[in-house]
Amino acid sequence: MSVVINTNYAATLASNNLASSSASLQKSLNRLSSGSKIVSPADDAGGLAVSMKLSAAAKSLGAQKNNIGNAVSFLQTQDGAMKTAAAALERMSELAVMNQDVTKSSSDLANYNTEFTALTTELTSITGQTFNGKALFGTAVTGTVNGVALTGADLNGKTTGLAITDVGTGGKIDVAIQDVATLRATNGAAQSRLGFESDLVTTNKANLEAANSRIVDVDVAEESTQLARWNTLVQAGTSMLSQANSSAQTALKLLQ
Repeated sequence: MSVVINTNYAATLASNNLASSSASLQKSLNRLSSGSKIVSPADDAGGLAVSMKLSAAAKSLGAQKNNIGNAVSFLQTQDGAMKTAAAALERMSELAVMNQDVTKSSSDLANYNTEFTALTTELTSITGQTFNGKALFGTAVTGTVNGVALTGADLNGKTTGLAITDVGTGGKIDVAIQDVATLRATNGAAQSRLGFESDLVTTNKANLEAANSRIVDVDVAEESTQLARWNTLVQAGTSMLSQANSSAQTALKLLQ
């Protein structure tokens, strides 16, 4: 091999290798410090695009889960009100039967009627209950939550116009009790379906996050191994560059 002064090919090659190893070491440090494999778009442009879509979809599912939770709370509040209405109707039915007792005095019957009237007022109050400003009953709430219909139960009209004499098979009180029971069953069915829908959304969200993680999250064990490799190469490259730079001394010795 020729001994020259103006060109030090070995030093140039060592310098290029050192620069490459240093760049790789810096990337490894950035990945480990950030926890992400994609520190800049240049690291994986295609992967970044896919990751953005997966991340957006996962966040959307998170919002859907919140919507479902709010819908369940609405239905639970609605059912709680209907449960109270059912209890009031049962007591009204009991009062209506007691009102037929021929052994009771007029004052006794008046007392029964007073309680009955108070309960009819309570039923009217129940039909006006709201959840976050949305009426629990009537048509103020319409729409779907992940395909599950969410409406204000039609309690209005079913518990009004009742009288203490409306008792017996087919009486208005018995009809009202049956109507409320049907509404509660409908409410329960919606809650059940939303529960399954919530489970599905939770599973889908977890799967999307896992898929996104495989794209963007760094494998610490693997990257630590790469860090050790690049660190060793940088140290070796630095040492070799130092030796390559001193190789020109050989030419000087020949000139002495």
